[in-house]
Amino acid sequence: MAVFTEVTKAQANVLMKSLNLGPLTALRGIEGGIENTNYFATTAQGEYVLTLFERLTHEQLPFYLHLMKHLASRGIPVPDPAANRDGDILFTLKGKPAAVVNKLAGKSQLQPQAVHCAAVGDMLARMHLAGADFNRSQPNLRGLPWWNETVPVVLPYMDESQAALLRSELAYQNHISESAAYAALPRGPVHADLFRDNVMFDGEQLTGFFDFYFAGVDTWLFDLSVCLNDWCIDLPSGEHDAHRAQAMLQAYNQVRPLSAAERDLLPALLRAGALRFWISRLWDYHLPREASMLKPHDPTHFERVLRGRIQQPVLASAFF
Repeated sequence: MAVFTEVTKAQANVLMKSLNLGPLTALRGIEGGIENTNYFATTAQGEYVLTLFERLTHEQLPFYLHLMKHLASRGIPVPDPAANRDGDILFTLKGKPAAVVNKLAGKSQLQPQAVHCAAVGDMLARMHLAGADFNRSQPNLRGLPWWNETVPVVLPYMDESQAALLRSELAYQNHISESAAYAALPRGPVHADLFRDNVMFDGEQLTGFFDFYFAGVDTWLFDLSVCLNDWCIDLPSGEHDAHRAQAMLQAYNQVRPLSAAERDLLPALLRAGALRFWISRLWDYHLPREASMLKPHDPTHFERVLRGRIQQPVLASAFF
């Protein structure tokens, strides 16, 4: 989250009042992240998050907002978009699409232990099952077609070794996507960005998933792999943490057992998850946008993760 579009308290107050949430008592920009403009908005009724969408359009946004509504109605702890008297949940502020959601309780667990990874695995599986009958569809906009479009854009910034890795891994993922095993993977709405800073905890109790604005329809195994690549990794080295990974995978599997195709393709999808975020971090780092609180992530982290996933594949048979 960052601030690309400055919003005054008076401007935000008009929207909060229209949602019967006002009057606004405080408005504070949120630092971190790189996609949207976010503010904490406080009223006498509680704390909310005001988001102005910098890249997503009015046509794309109903999928994300209604997905959150759907999941919230099924008991999944996610932000619930506020509606006006007409039932609208998508608005315009400063010429940008905008929405307001409730602020989740708790805080991010940035140094997770096995108990936290198990809680994420359990809730992720519940979220996948809860979203299976969601009646809207939109592809993962940062999936394989985007990788194919973006790699040529970032290649000029790479050294020879990095460029060779990007080309070879992209070719490998295109090959995997054409396989019968990949076609057999269960799929549905996914979060696709469920990093440590997008989950809230109160102690060891998981209190919510948030920031659904990379969500889309994709394989559930990709979503799980993205989580394993963040929650179950030693951040300084990018090395796999088998103890945490076992906790997450087994908790997930208890709620939604993994299919044979998913177990077979776990190593490939772990590589896919690492590639996706290496590409996007390269793009954000070398082709940044202006923002008053923007701090691009280090791309080399996911380069290390990808190399590790290639050199030491993680097999599902190690956990079940």
